[in-house]
Amino acid sequence: MVIDFFLAIAAILAGGAVAGVVSYLVGRRVERRLAAAAGRGAEQQAGRVLDGARREADAARAEAVLAAKEEIIKGRELWEQEAQRRRQEVERVERRLEEREAHLDRKGGALEQREQEVEKRDRSVAEREKHARATEDELARALQAQRSKLEQISGMSVGAAKAELIRGLVDEAKADAAALARDIKEEAKRNAEREAKKIVALAVQRISPEITAETSVSAVALPSDDMKGRIIGREGRNIRAFETATGVDVIIDDTPDTVIVSCFDPVRREVARLALEQLIQDGRIHPGRIEEIVAKVKKEVDASIVEAGEQATYELAIHGMHPELMKLVGTMKYRTSYGQNMYRHSKEVAWLAGIMAAELGLDVHLARRGGLLHDVGKVLSHVQDGTHVQLGVEVAAKYGEHPVVINCIAAHHDDVPHESPLSVLVQAADAASGSRPGARREAFETYVKRLTRLEEIATSFNGVEKAFAIQAGRELRIAVLPDTVDDRQAVQLAEDIARRIEGELQYPGQIRVVVIRETRAVNVAR
Repeated sequence: MVIDFFLAIAAILAGGAVAGVVSYLVGRRVERRLAAAAGRGAEQQAGRVLDGARREADAARAEAVLAAKEEIIKGRELWEQEAQRRRQEVERVERRLEEREAHLDRKGGALEQREQEVEKRDRSVAEREKHARATEDELARALQAQRSKLEQISGMSVGAAKAELIRGLVDEAKADAAALARDIKEEAKRNAEREAKKIVALAVQRISPEITAETSVSAVALPSDDMKGRIIGREGRNIRAFETATGVDVIIDDTPDTVIVSCFDPVRREVARLALEQLIQDGRIHPGRIEEIVAKVKKEVDASIVEAGEQATYELAIHGMHPELMKLVGTMKYRTSYGQNMYRHSKEVAWLAGIMAAELGLDVHLARRGGLLHDVGKVLSHVQDGTHVQLGVEVAAKYGEHPVVINCIAAHHDDVPHESPLSVLVQAADAASGSRPGARREAFETYVKRLTRLEEIATSFNGVEKAFAIQAGRELRIAVLPDTVDDRQAVQLAEDIARRIEGELQYPGQIRVVVIRETRAVNVAR
């Protein structure tokens, strides 16, 4: 039984193996058939794709051929249009050429006709020239004969007669020119003086400056005469220490309750006056205290100088000025010119120049700036070499002032030409401020010398009979000999004398030169 069981199992196993082999063989065959079927399907699909691609290529080829044919047709049409246009252009050019040829033919005929006319005219001109030469020869002979007769009658040669005629013409031309110049000057003076007086009067009326004449001494009031002894000190040590520290002279005389401080430097004099007043008020007067007070007052005066410069620029609405220039402007508060305070004078000139510039439509800012700085060199003239004009120009250029302002400084005494109307206004404002009565004082000897020199300059000219300096030297009145100087020469004489006065004299303001010519006819009835 066991054997039968194992045999049964073996038979089953053998049958399973056979079945597996058979199923494997069947599967392989089925796979080959499926693969063959898939290959035939792929070939059919590739054939269909290839056929579609061929059909698309044929369609694209046909479209390209059609587009090329259309492009060819279109190009042919454009070429035909261009050819038609060029043919028309050629036809137009040919027509113009034909018209030009016809025009040239007509011009050629006209030129031939003109040539014939010109030839006729040449022959006529030649005949006229021949006749004119004959006439000129005849006139020359007649003129020579007439000239000979005139020379015989007049007793003068041709050269002498010509010279006499030229002299007469020159004298007549000079007289006409002088009369014309006089008329033009008179008219210009009438108009210019009227407008100038109007503007200057308006400018002067709009300001109210102080008129003061400063001297070189200052008086200090004392509470009592006993204070004089304390100022002098034991054996004069206090007054010596004070004079050494301040650089001034202290004059103590019999004048009651007064001490005089004398110095030509206004800054040192002001320092000494203030220091002495503080010492008197403090009561402690000895060399140490004197040095302490003088040093303190010097600082206060320096601060007041800077403050005065800033105040001047503020009042005149001047901006951007260098601090050193403002300090120089403030120093002018302690400077004088012919007794006139330079600080007030410069501000007055600035106001006058600014007002006149406004009336004339010019730059008011530059006019005020030039007026304020026109005499800034006078602050430096006592410590540096050179005129106040040169020093003012140098310091203004050093601190970057405007060229117009520099020219106002340089030209306000006519040392250089005026480059702008503003410099002329500054010069006029300076003359107006300095020539007002009471504005400046002058030493009597200098005043007399100037008047004498004015009269000497006038009498040095030919034809001058008398000369008088009147109106405090503001006018020079000259009487001339009527037989020696005529009206034309009188005008020129006034001009020459004025120019010589400008070149030889220094004076504030202006001097008017008046030439008087008077003719008197005198007879006696018997």
